Amino acid sequence: MSAIADTPAAARPRRRKPIDGWRWAGRGFLVLMLLYTAVPMIWMLLTSIKSGFAAMQFPPQWWPSEPTLASYQKLLDPQNSVGQDFLRFFWNSLFVSSVTTVLSVAVAVPAAYAFSRFHFPGRRFLFFSVLLRNMFPAVIFLVPLFILMRFLGLVNTHGSLILTYMTFGLPLAIWLLKGFYDNIPIQLEQAARIDGATRFRAFLVIVMPLSMPGIIATAIYSFIGAWNEYIYAYTFLTRNDQLTLPVGIQRFFSENTTDFPGLMAASFMMSVPVVVLFLVLQRYFVRALTEGAVKH
Repeated sequence: MSAIADTPAAARPRRRKPIDGWRWAGRGFLVLMLLYTAVPMIWMLLTSIKSGFAAMQFPPQWWPSEPTLASYQKLLDPQNSVGQDFLRFFWNSLFVSSVTTVLSVAVAVPAAYAFSRFHFPGRRFLFFSVLLRNMFPAVIFLVPLFILMRFLGLVNTHGSLILTYMTFGLPLAIWLLKGFYDNIPIQLEQAARIDGATRFRAFLVIVMPLSMPGIIATAIYSFIGAWNEYIYAYTFLTRNDQLTLPVGIQRFFSENTTDFPGLMAASFMMSVPVVVLFLVLQRYFVRALTEGAVKH
């Protein structure tokens, strides 16, 4: 026994750790989900660099024998009709999504702060009534909103889409931000008020930086919801110069044939702003989480 006890730790045989089956199962599930999301994107990108004949070839080939960027050149060329329409649709979607995001955040931030910090009669009822709209599918409100927009004279205008997207995005945005404000200690604001800061100043200097992850998440949610929406844009807009990108992409379908490379190129270009948005704002997520740490 003493010899075993005197044996150096490095010389002892190491015990193999038991295989964590749940950990490997989780990793396998993540790999499957990655393939589930990545393979369609890869296939879309590869189809966009094929010719029209190669895209219709059967059996299909993963990598085209003669890759070409003709579809992207056509989309980005303002000299032809396809390029003019695509760039116009792209700008319309970017304008509607950006304005919707700014207005949604501007309304959701003070509304969520009021629900979190102020106590007034009917506060709980009003908060849950805000979430009541999310209990119903969006298509139920299609006809009533169309009648309302026609009464207001907003049909065939981007204002109809901005108001509609704000209506759908605000409930969840307020709910998300209220959760962030509830987790920020109110003592920080009280300390700033004691030092002479107004409530607005304390909110701007103390609360806003700590709630930045929630504000960024709300902005991304509002932007993606407005960027990908199709049904209301298809219903409210009929003029070609007002169409957004999800509706305009259907122009690649015709009665006799479909331009699959052009359709895939337009779909890939449509996904670029969302990917860029996540890549640019990712570091702000990390910085807001680390700088917003509170030491007790």
